[in-house]
Amino acid sequence: MKNTMDLQSLARKQSAENEINWVTASFMAAFHIGAVAAAFFFTWKAFFLALALWWVSGSLGIGMAYHRLLTHRGYKTPKWVEYFLTSCATLALEGGPIFWVATHRIHHQFSDQEGDPHSPRDGKWWSHMGWILMGKSMHHDTTTLAHYVPDLAKDKFHVWITKYHYVPMIVLGLVLLAVGGLPFLMWGIFLRTVVGLHATWLVNSATHMWGSRRFSTRDMSTNNWVVAMFTFGEGWHNNHHAHPSSARHGLAWYEADLNWYGIWALKKLGLARDIKLVSLAALKKKKVAAPNGKLIQAPVQSVIAGD
Repeated sequence: MKNTMDLQSLARKQSAENEINWVTASFMAAFHIGAVAAAFFFTWKAFFLALALWWVSGSLGIGMAYHRLLTHRGYKTPKWVEYFLTSCATLALEGGPIFWVATHRIHHQFSDQEGDPHSPRDGKWWSHMGWILMGKSMHHDTTTLAHYVPDLAKDKFHVWITKYHYVPMIVLGLVLLAVGGLPFLMWGIFLRTVVGLHATWLVNSATHMWGSRRFSTRDMSTNNWVVAMFTFGEGWHNNHHAHPSSARHGLAWYEADLNWYGIWALKKLGLARDIKLVSLAALKKKKVAAPNGKLIQAPVQSVIAGD
């Protein structure tokens, strides 16, 4: 109970702080300048390299590892697979796993309420990028965050990679510079990272403002196909907020979800188990008509099945 109260107190302070963190702001500015400069170093090899690394960092990393595996435990993998996917996520420049998972768990607990680290109710700019540049949510130490991620805090690898999350990016940058020169560096690091960052931030901002709502949740989450396209399936956000532990976010056949396809591939390879899924057909059978005629969230445990 005490940890929950501490979490709420901490979360409520995060959006109230408005001092710019100049270290973070400087790095963000440098990467955005590098992304613009990449246009002057275009080659097709660099372009396709950037696409491949975008998938590695954004899909294998952020979507499959940080979000669906570590935050919500929508499936399980052998530890070496978990550590590999986590390492991929550090290439997105979104912090280490303990920070990312703790922040996202806070978001789900207070989604679009007081204490949400990045709600559009605190401003569109704040929800997209302002919360990264200002406030305290980006700058808590590992010990503080450990209260909210006890599962990760007990794992030496996750503690280490959180502390040194920038190392894989530096190593990758040096390798790309040595192999392909400035075109590989500018496209594979700067432009690719900036595109990935804004794609992730659109989940925090755009999918809480624009889109459709299949489920009547207590927040403003929506399903946005444009965001889903740029985040490998994370844009089916209303589906996700209604059933956060589901490893699949695109519930309908037309809701493309590349992160789910990756998890499915791991299952076929024998590398993913205990997969939690939501069946849209089962939900429709159990639906309860809300006063406004919309489908409201059914009890999760009645429609989630382990795989």
